[in-house]
Amino acid sequence: MQRRHFLSLPAAGALAACAPAARELPGGYTGIDLARGHQLRDALARGRLPAPARSLRTRVVIAGGGIAGLAAARALRLAGVQDLALLELEDEAGGNSRGTEVAGVACPRGAHYLPLPGDDAREVQDLLEELGLRRRVAGRWQYDERHLCHSPQERLYWRGAWHEGLLPVEGVGPATLQQYHRFARRVRELSGAARFAMPTLKLWQENHGLAPAHQALDALVFADWLEREGLDDAHLRWYLDYCCRDDYGADTRGVSAWAGIHYFASRHGFQAPGEALDEERDAVLTWPEGNAWLARRLAAPLQQGGQLHTGISVLRIQEQRHGVAVDALVHASGELLRWQAERCVVALPVFVAARVLQSPPHFLREAAARLAWAPWLVANIHIDRPLQDRPGAAPAWDNVIHDEQMRGGLGYVDAGHQRLDLGAQTAGPTVLSYYQALGDWPDGRAQLLDRPWTHWRDAILAALARPHPDIAERATRMEITRYGHAMAMPRPGLQQFLSQIGLQPLSGKRYQLLNGERVRLAPTPATARLAFAHADWSGYSVFEEAFTRGTAAGLLSA
Repeated sequence: MQRRHFLSLPAAGALAACAPAARELPGGYTGIDLARGHQLRDALARGRLPAPARSLRTRVVIAGGGIAGLAAARALRLAGVQDLALLELEDEAGGNSRGTEVAGVACPRGAHYLPLPGDDAREVQDLLEELGLRRRVAGRWQYDERHLCHSPQERLYWRGAWHEGLLPVEGVGPATLQQYHRFARRVRELSGAARFAMPTLKLWQENHGLAPAHQALDALVFADWLEREGLDDAHLRWYLDYCCRDDYGADTRGVSAWAGIHYFASRHGFQAPGEALDEERDAVLTWPEGNAWLARRLAAPLQQGGQLHTGISVLRIQEQRHGVAVDALVHASGELLRWQAERCVVALPVFVAARVLQSPPHFLREAAARLAWAPWLVANIHIDRPLQDRPGAAPAWDNVIHDEQMRGGLGYVDAGHQRLDLGAQTAGPTVLSYYQALGDWPDGRAQLLDRPWTHWRDAILAALARPHPDIAERATRMEITRYGHAMAMPRPGLQQFLSQIGLQPLSGKRYQLLNGERVRLAPTPATARLAFAHADWSGYSVFEEAFTRGTAAGLLSA
């Protein structure tokens, strides 16, 4: 979900060349089994699959165990459906929200925070209430402060020192400040013309599609819109490029103007220097292991009930007259199994769903052709004690490096920041999770697949050596997780296309009983026996979108 997100090849080589020689830091690629995914791709390319060794029966199969699939399972459980099976490719459910440990320190593999959800994300609010993260006190909602991001939250390394916040402010001229205020004003004006919200499907339902004001923004490249508005200040443009890579995996030249405005207008707005800050709107929930804290709690009931099946590739989904057949390969045994079910929630990335579904509907084929996905890298670096720091703002949870040589690098978060033991926080070992997006690289996916892990290790250490000159001495291990298709990028025209898909469930079902209450279903792409659930259907990847879509698909399938 979200700040998850590197160095162009020439820049990476230049940084590695000018950095002091690092000791042979151990580590490697981990977290994503690329061979499994490519085995699935190659098997499908060959066309003919062997007959299943045996069949199993269940009421609902969920294909895919990311946040959408886990949300669908939770919705089915709350609707009284226990007879289900969730099939997941990796050894742990959670998708981009999975976590790990490096040298005994918990850290994220991907998404690492959740903004406090607004009222449009009621499904997420209900989850947080169920998990005890929020409760009503004296008529007002309160969040458990242990799980809110501790202060200081973020800082920027710029001009040889650390600065509070991520917007370059100190030392900029009046022309820059003027453009900050102009952009803030335009975000407010556009929000007033047609409101933005997360998840987006709720607005599509209200407006019967994409609002006209949003259609106009969706038709433009964000960088072109900024030029048209006269917003060309280098500091503002750097910050907006960072923000777009943060949520979308590509810079302002690779996403729509709708996406660029939505980043701010759907959450916390854009506060120019001197404007009042709404601390509650800017607050986020986070954990040392990132959003794995949430994913593991969603997966726990499935593990206890024997409904979660990991290490399994879904190879074929066939919608039949009286049910659905799902064929899947168990990687540990090499056995091909068939699940026979009444319905199936397809919680797979759109390009995978289009490959495995027999006779895919037109809307799925067209969505797979239109969507583009950003590759990503997350490097977890264990350090034995706190790093030497440059002057300025104190160490924060989110630490971003402003460097013109870097392309797509989004800095790092500190897994030790949320510790309540201040002694351990300031003196003990920790893990720095460094994020890099390759969505605006012309060959990023190929480089991510082909380059040895040491190529990235050396470039990352060189980047971090600027603010932390002792990083090579303090680092004890680096583990790198690669995502070839981490997130859909909201290209121009994508929102208009997606908003027309699944505005009403094709099954004719409009309501479902949930905990004894009649709940109206959110719009869900669906056929007679299939319901599609993935953040791809929103055109970008964040927790709120995936969870809401999974909940809707689960309720439709109950």
